Amino acid sequence: MPGGRLTQQERQQIGLGLADGLAYAEIARRLDRPTSTITREVMRNGGPTGYRADLAHRATERRAHRRRQAAPRGAEALPQAYGRDPEAVREFEEVLTTVYMASGMPKMMAGVMACLCISDTGSLTAAELVQRLQVSPASVSKAITFLESQGLARREPGEGRRERYVVDDDVWYQSMMAAARSTAQIVATARQGVGVLGPGTPAGARLENIARFLDFVSESIARAAEQARAILHAKVEAPAPDAEEPSVTGTP
Repeated sequence: MPGGRLTQQERQQIGLGLADGLAYAEIARRLDRPTSTITREVMRNGGPTGYRADLAHRATERRAHRRRQAAPRGAEALPQAYGRDPEAVREFEEVLTTVYMASGMPKMMAGVMACLCISDTGSLTAAELVQRLQVSPASVSKAITFLESQGLARREPGEGRRERYVVDDDVWYQSMMAAARSTAQIVATARQGVGVLGPGTPAGARLENIARFLDFVSESIARAAEQARAILHAKVEAPAPDAEEPSVTGTP
């Protein structure tokens, strides 16, 4: 099975395979590549509906160039806890960021969220995020403000005057409940529109169907989130790390 980076021709074959509706495993078999390689390639470059071979190839070249430039000070050069492969961790961070973006999250916010989620502590300082993402403090601050507004992160006092940004065990529960409340607001507004447009009219009937559908969905989301909340607090025993999680700022 060949190794190394995907070639431009292989990326074109991936694009054709996606257009034909082939599964990742089938595309991988045809290219004699691991399925995980195809999955990472597609998800970091627009997903199955947005993948473009030429854009993906150029993006890969740009990422490789940035990594070479940032190598002396980049986060990927630091040792990893639990014997992790630094390159695999970096690639997964890119994939997770892309998946968050595909769900509608802006790029910078997705990058910050991915960094927080893959941190063992579930928290990072602004300086650590700046170092890991190679962005400005203002960009990090804007991203955190957005994530806070969505219930996806919160701030905690850190050492000295430093704040720590945290994703805790309850973050996805709070996010799901916020989504349910937002959907319920759409339901209420749609039903208001039924009264304005008339229940017997085509537009009124359409809004009533929308309201009924979204009402069911929002109630189902809220109910499922309540029932599954305990899963977020279940503790899985982890192996002892080979080393402390490294601080990208060089301070303990």
